[in-house]
Amino acid sequence: MRLLSIILISSALILTGCVQKHDDKPVDESTDQTDEKKEKTGFKALDNFVDNMEEIQKNMEEGQKYEVVDFRELKALLPESIGDLKRQNAQGEKNSAMGFTISRAEADYTSEDGSQHIDIELTDMTGASGLAGLAAWGWTMTEIDKETETGYEKTTKYQGHKAFEKYDNEYQSGSIEALVSGRFLVSVNGNNVSMEVIKNAFNEIDIGKLESMKDAGLISE
Repeated sequence: MRLLSIILISSALILTGCVQKHDDKPVDESTDQTDEKKEKTGFKALDNFVDNMEEIQKNMEEGQKYEVVDFRELKALLPESIGDLKRQNAQGEKNSAMGFTISRAEADYTSEDGSQHIDIELTDMTGASGLAGLAAWGWTMTEIDKETETGYEKTTKYQGHKAFEKYDNEYQSGSIEALVSGRFLVSVNGNNVSMEVIKNAFNEIDIGKLESMKDAGLISE
């Protein structure tokens, strides 16, 4: 449910920003379309990002259509345990909102004394595009390499897939997200654990099985 909330909030903020942008500036019907394209946000880098997302959406609309996989198939990929951390619960659901659909499964893992925690979430994002896709996997369109006094954030490759990794040494918390086969978002979050434990949790997921499901749910024209 956390991912869906992030998508909805991010999409709303983007839409609000777009409305404010147009409200603050009168429309000049004589303005050339090229100038309009240049001033989508007022920031060149962000304009290029938006252009890339629009191209992706166009390709998705013109390409093949897919139904999201049954969340039960995703739930079956959640491991029983992560080292000494035992699975406390596992759940799945299919959600539709704002014209898009996602299928997701999630499980929580905790140590015996309850001090360590891992959360794994598997989401089929093939039903999300446009602003929803931008909010959910925007980091796949960027290159990030940031370091602070206590941690880091970076885009990288994990098991052959574009990934985003971050960790804070002070709070011993971090996460890994990876977009598998252009449709499955794998997210592993950890609290009071090392990055090694988070990576081990990621490695417990059958990524090969997700890859084999990349064409699942193809809708015949």
